[in-house]
Amino acid sequence: MKVGFVGFGEVASILSEGLLDSDVTVLTCLHGRSATTKNKALKMGVTICNSYSELAETSEILISAVTPSTAVEVARDIGKYSRGIYVDINNVSPPTTLEALGLVENKKTVDAAIIGSVKRNGPNVQIIACGESAKDFAVLNEYGLNIKIMGTKIGNCSKIKMLRSSYTKGVSALLWETISAAYKMGIDEEVLEIIGETEGPQFKNSANSRIISSFKHAKRRYEEIDEVKNLLSDEIDPIMADAIENTFEIILDQNKDFNKSYNNKNKDFKDAIEFKSDLKSYKELFKHLYD
Repeated sequence: MKVGFVGFGEVASILSEGLLDSDVTVLTCLHGRSATTKNKALKMGVTICNSYSELAETSEILISAVTPSTAVEVARDIGKYSRGIYVDINNVSPPTTLEALGLVENKKTVDAAIIGSVKRNGPNVQIIACGESAKDFAVLNEYGLNIKIMGTKIGNCSKIKMLRSSYTKGVSALLWETISAAYKMGIDEEVLEIIGETEGPQFKNSANSRIISSFKHAKRRYEEIDEVKNLLSDEIDPIMADAIENTFEIILDQNKDFNKSYNNKNKDFKDAIEFKSDLKSYKELFKHLYD
């Protein structure tokens, strides 16, 4: 089995680990990539192709794992060379998925989406897949991946992921607002304890993680909820999505203000980045934001 990756970032490298452990030949092309990425791929045992056309022609399954803004361009440039199954696993909207996969000439395409954290779950992270060729992609379950077929209609997996995103971002926004207010009132621990009685014993830890993640990734969350709003607007008036977007805009502004304040105090902007990277407790964050 030969599996190729267009793009070799976090998603591709982690999925590759599982495939390589199952004796799959993993291929990629690293034109324009950093020396660090090249060294990592070589050290892992990934086969490096001389061109993207060679990668597409050689791979039995070709997985596009690039930045969302380049998904269509990649499909346009490489799709004509694909001889096997072309899988779009990028975090893009349903219309973008349809546009990208429509450019693959042999029409053996799969709309796929990663559900959950690749970093936390590793190669076993759940991947949902839609399309007539999804069953052929799911063969990789025999080689260490965790693929669930969700039907044959291209675009549905993108919709499922975005609707899930609507829910999870809504929970995160509500949690940020609730615990921010509770912290200012001096009763945040009590509020978390009481909510935990109904939400379960892991609630406090998950709430802490959600709050920190919302702050660290505010810009991306703010941009992604706009995509969600566009999808929802086709069916309903996205009242809650508007509120979620407003909340993440507030968090994003707080993030920017934090950088300026921390920079002025510490005289080194890198310290602000390192502080956010090392955050373990929402209390530590809120102390800097609100005290």
